[in-house]
Amino acid sequence: MSAVIIDGKEIAKALRAEWKTRAEQLQEKSIQPGLAVIIVGDNQASGIYVRNKVRACSETGIYSEVHEFSEKTEQIEVLQCIQELNKNPRIHGILVQLPLPRHFEDKKIIASIGVEKDVDGFHLNNIGALVTGYAVYPPCTPYGVMKMLEKNSIQIEGQHAVVVGRSNIVGKPMALMLLEKGATVTICTSKTANLEEHTRRADILVVATGKPRMITAKMVKSGATVIDVGINRMPDGKLAGDVDFDTVREKAGYITPVPGGVGPMTIAMLLCNTIEAARRIQSEIAPKINSEDIT
Repeated sequence: MSAVIIDGKEIAKALRAEWKTRAEQLQEKSIQPGLAVIIVGDNQASGIYVRNKVRACSETGIYSEVHEFSEKTEQIEVLQCIQELNKNPRIHGILVQLPLPRHFEDKKIIASIGVEKDVDGFHLNNIGALVTGYAVYPPCTPYGVMKMLEKNSIQIEGQHAVVVGRSNIVGKPMALMLLEKGATVTICTSKTANLEEHTRRADILVVATGKPRMITAKMVKSGATVIDVGINRMPDGKLAGDVDFDTVREKAGYITPVPGGVGPMTIAMLLCNTIEAARRIQSEIAPKINSEDIT
């Protein structure tokens, strides 16, 4: 029997309708949530992601603006732009599109964003809050995964969750969020010895390695929930995840497709965080932690 397909597009559509209503409620109080996106260089994939985010903002009632810089831009210029946006009352959320050019210090750029406007959830203060279970703005991709599990009534508490991938953007925060909900969590990487021994014990398997179709049916427990965060462009131009979807779907209980799974949820949760940032700032309940003036 094939797995139940977790349709990220449909879940995201419903959530975005909810966020749109919340944005309209804020606008009735003369508050329009605002998001600023910074992109450096001409990475084609990044350009597509930014356009998708801007379109989603427009459809949800969020004001957005894009600040584009060339590949050769000095880091100081971007830092100055961020500091101006930190002070701009029309902007409630700031997102720096990754990856940045090699001569940039990612950590320094992210740390310069005011924590109350860090809607991507990458600031060290937000990551620290996540560790203690008090995240202000959870990182969007793992936040989206948690929503997918919630909307499909998939039990987390008491389950064994295995996260394959250790990135600061997905793997590490994903493990923390599952742990907070009562799962027993194992973190692996693509280089973990005897990886199959770990993945086959997972009730919930989240994969984010950037290695196409590395998780096969023999590596998955029968009836497991399999969340594929990966998205890879194959030689034939088609997209594939980190999970071998066609074989694993015949063994798993639930599975996300690529595309149409986690991707739409990431943008949906960005909208959520931006609207929440507007609500917090206007209600003067934003976290009183100011980033240092890094130059």
